[in-house]
Amino acid sequence: MRILIVEDDELVADAVGRGLAAAGFAVDRAPSAEAASAALATEHFDLAVIDVGLPGADGLALVRRLRDAGSSLPVLILTARDALAVKVQALDLGADDFLMKPFEQAELAARCRALIRRAHLKAHGEVSLGGLHIDVGGRRLRIGDAPVELTAREWLVLECLALNSGRIVTKERLQEAMASWDRPLTPNAVEVYVSRVRAKLGAAAIIRTVRGLGYRLDEAQAASGRHP
Repeated sequence: MRILIVEDDELVADAVGRGLAAAGFAVDRAPSAEAASAALATEHFDLAVIDVGLPGADGLALVRRLRDAGSSLPVLILTARDALAVKVQALDLGADDFLMKPFEQAELAARCRALIRRAHLKAHGEVSLGGLHIDVGGRRLRIGDAPVELTAREWLVLECLALNSGRIVTKERLQEAMASWDRPLTPNAVEVYVSRVRAKLGAAAIIRTVRGLGYRLDEAQAASGRHP
């Protein structure tokens, strides 16, 4: 899953970015509300982590701008301000959660996973597809009762397909989910990771290639014919 960090303090942004990347997210950074608006208008993100104290338009103004434009993007607010009024205003404007500085990286990552899961999944946070059981929040995959290990980028492929199971996901969408501005990924690399995940799923589920469109995750018994 891909997260945009909106933070003007380079040291804080770097620390938050490294922590979330270590937790398995693809991360990009924007130093202002204006830069964030430009990125969000042209690229897909699954979550925005926004600091309140931005130069120019602050983080609350950015949240207001997103919600006024009809965006349902999950937003987690970071703030060093301890005023109850700021927290209330952030939630009233449409923020989904907030976290006070300083905070533990593990808590931030857990909150990010919960917000993304809440936005995309059922309340229990697990996708079951035939013999495939995917716990997105816990990043656990089981085929029947057997656990299956995936690399970080393989997880990003599976998450993206599972969150859209039964629907076509374009190669570009997968590329965005796995890449970040400082870690580009080629379309050929996307094919490699899809192939690896497909091999690990075996007969439990099928990642179908839809020629010219992208990929779709289907139940094995629901898919007809052979897949590439």
